[in-house]
Amino acid sequence: MSQIAVFGANGTIGSAIVREALHRGHQVTAVVRDPAKITESHPSLTVTKGDVLDPASVRSAAAGRDVLVSAVGGGDGPGHLATIEPAARSLVEGLRALGDQAPRLISVGGAGSLRTPDGSLVWDAPGLPEWLLQIMHAHGDALDYYRTVSDVSWTSLSPAATIEPGERTGDYRTAQEQLVAAADGTSRISVEDYAVAVIDEIEQPQHLGERFACGY
Repeated sequence: MSQIAVFGANGTIGSAIVREALHRGHQVTAVVRDPAKITESHPSLTVTKGDVLDPASVRSAAAGRDVLVSAVGGGDGPGHLATIEPAARSLVEGLRALGDQAPRLISVGGAGSLRTPDGSLVWDAPGLPEWLLQIMHAHGDALDYYRTVSDVSWTSLSPAATIEPGERTGDYRTAQEQLVAAADGTSRISVEDYAVAVIDEIEQPQHLGERFACGY
C-alpha cells in the first residue's frame, strides 16, 4: 500500500486515477482548489485544499507521501493551458524543499511530442485545431523542463492520441517515445486504462526519470 497524493483529483483523468488507486488498496489524498467538488466518499480517501502553482502547497501535500501524482493539464479546455508548464516547475520546487524525503512525482503528459510510425511528431499532423496544438505544445514544454531535472524522481506518462472515458480492461501496451497505435493506425486508450497504467507504474516502477506512453 502506498500513500498517494493527487493534484487535479476532480478532473476526468485525476478522478479515474483516484478511483483506481482506491480500488487497489492505496491511501489517497485528493488535492483540489475546492474540496466541495469531491463528492466521493471512501475510508482510504482524504480530501484537502491545495494549489499546484504554489510550491509551498505542493510541499505540504507531498510531505509524508510515497508518490505525488499531477493530473493537472489542458484536457478540460483551453483555459487550463497556462497551468501546464508552470505547474511542472512548481511541483519540482515544492518537492525539492522536502529534500531526501520527497516522494516520487508522476505527471500526466500529452501525446503531441510522440513520434508516429512515419517518424513525424503527432503535433505535426495537418488539420489539428489551434487550441489542441497549444495544449500539446504546453505539455511538450513541461516535458522539456522535467528532462532538465535530476534531483527529483519524476515520470511522465503520455496517453494515446485519443483518450476518453470508456471501459476498464486492464490491458494496454507501452512505448518510450513512440505513439502507441493499433495495426490500423488508430491510437486510443480509455481514461480508465490510462489510470491502470499510472497505478501499475506506482506499484512497479519502470520509468524513473523518463517519459513513456501507453495505448492499445
